[in-house]
Amino acid sequence: MSSMQQHAERPQPQPRSAYAQFVRVTSRWADNDAYGHVNNVVYYSWFDTAVNRLLIEKGVLDIEASSSIGLVVETQCHYFAPVSYPQDVDVGVRVAHLGKSSVRYELAIFVAGQAQSAACGHFVHVYVDRSSRRPVALPDATRQALESLELQ
Repeated sequence: MSSMQQHAERPQPQPRSAYAQFVRVTSRWADNDAYGHVNNVVYYSWFDTAVNRLLIEKGVLDIEASSSIGLVVETQCHYFAPVSYPQDVDVGVRVAHLGKSSVRYELAIFVAGQAQSAACGHFVHVYVDRSSRRPVALPDATRQALESLELQ
C-alpha cells in the first residue's frame, strides 16, 4: 500500500451545524496577501482569537492572572475556498476531545452568510501552570465550560 493510500480521505468543507458556537471576526485590509486573498497564517490567528474570546466570555480565562494557561502544541488547517478583505467571517468552534490536561478544538472559517466552510482545522491546548510551565489538570470550571462546546 502506498503512503498516499494510507492517508484518510481529503477533508471536505463542513456545514455550520457541525459546530457548537460561533465567533464573528472582521477581516482587515492587512490580512490580504499579494495574491488578493487572506494569507494562510491569518486563519490560525482567527482560530486563536475565537477560542480565547469564548474562554474569556465563559469566565475561565483571565489573560493576566489565570494560574493555568493553555499552550498550543499542535495545529492544522485545510483550505477549501478563498477569503478576501472586506469579508467578515464566523469561526465555528467545537471541542472534539477533553483529556486530563489537554483539549482538542476543531474549528472552521465561514464567510459570513455562507453555509459551507472556507477552511477547517484544529488545535490542541495543553494546560500548564503559568509559572512552571508544567502540565496541570484542567480546572473544573474550564472543563465545564469546554463541555458546553462538545457536540452531543
